[in-house]
Amino acid sequence: MSLTQRLREYALLMRLHRPIGILLLLWPTLWGLWFAGQGHLNLHVAAVFVLGVVLMRSAGCVINDYADRGFDPHVERTRERPIAAGRVNPREALALFAALCLIAFALVLTLNRFTILLSFVGAFLAATYPFLKRWTHLPQFYLGVAFGWGIPMAFAAQTGAVPPLAWVLFLANVCWSVAYDTAYAMVDREDDLKVGVKSTAILFGSYDRLLIGVFHGLTITLLAIAGDLAGRGMLYYVGLGVATGLAGYQQVLICERVPAGCFKAFLNNNWFGAAVFAGLALSYAMEG
Repeated sequence: MSLTQRLREYALLMRLHRPIGILLLLWPTLWGLWFAGQGHLNLHVAAVFVLGVVLMRSAGCVINDYADRGFDPHVERTRERPIAAGRVNPREALALFAALCLIAFALVLTLNRFTILLSFVGAFLAATYPFLKRWTHLPQFYLGVAFGWGIPMAFAAQTGAVPPLAWVLFLANVCWSVAYDTAYAMVDREDDLKVGVKSTAILFGSYDRLLIGVFHGLTITLLAIAGDLAGRGMLYYVGLGVATGLAGYQQVLICERVPAGCFKAFLNNNWFGAAVFAGLALSYAMEG
């Protein structure tokens, strides 16, 4: 395999061709940065976090495929992934994961000590998340913790502290992650049952649509509380209203539990996150 081909396989392993994971990690990180800075962004901090999102999501995909190398060949949607198809060996994947984490850590070293300490927790969450689906039906909750850890880190980087507002946002992201990743898990539910992979889609069973709605509702409620704590104005709540409408649209998409519809609902959460951010950014911009 030529160097160009190998780099292409590494890019596929990192899912750079599918940016949805980057976006779902980016939006809550941006929520945290904007709330923490009260609409005033430190460009250096922002650059570190945006690059960190890309690096850590890529690292998460690599370690996920390493952890799932025994499952992926038996699942239609994942059997052509680089490790599952034998185009990248597991040792290479671990080396790539380590390299991505080290680059991300080098970026974090340019921030304050508190943020550096919190980054160790983030690295642990990213490395351990993929293995939970073997032992528990709740990996979607753990994903929310891992994807939301950028929120307390953003507050630490910009203010040197993690106030209650940060934890409200963090909990909102956990609920949101459960909602969208359950829809994602519904796509593979039949294959997962065959190979023994656990998920909330399996745990919730016939209550899957109801509980996705409940967790979207909890997300909006917690984001509204965060807005109140931060003194946000009408534009912020307009953004939450748009996000609520998108959550309702996703219920239509998953109504028949058809895999294609569930996957479309999962992808639609990019617009949910963007709507929240747009309302937040505009509310601060109008004050400036």
